[in-house]
Amino acid sequence: MTASWANKITEITLFVEDLHRSKAFYQETFKLAIIYEDENCAVFDYGNTSINLLNQSNARELIEPAQVGRGGDGARFQFTIQVPDVDQVCDELKVCGVKLLNGPITRPWGRRTACFADPDGHVWEIAQVL
Repeated sequence: MTASWANKITEITLFVEDLHRSKAFYQETFKLAIIYEDENCAVFDYGNTSINLLNQSNARELIEPAQVGRGGDGARFQFTIQVPDVDQVCDELKVCGVKLLNGPITRPWGRRTACFADPDGHVWEIAQVL
């Protein structure tokens, strides 16, 4: 059971080192529409969730007193997207120039998965229920 106010995720903010590079990656890889942008951020429509790419230099004011992590320290999470055919999506990603981190792999828990990272190391998994 979740709290009544915790019923959906509406935005995900990713701190990025190079906004223009990351914006191009999300436009080309996911074919997402920009719903807002300024010199510090670009916000994409991802169905029921918005993905906000924020210049890392602007992140501190949002999360202080917490510290902004440094790039290159390693992955601390992954996003998962359910797809009907992982192999087909992997082929499409390769055409876009996206390098897979792993996969496609058939997992013992009944999924076929593959992972890739955006330019700032945010890891995305595509998963197919077998």
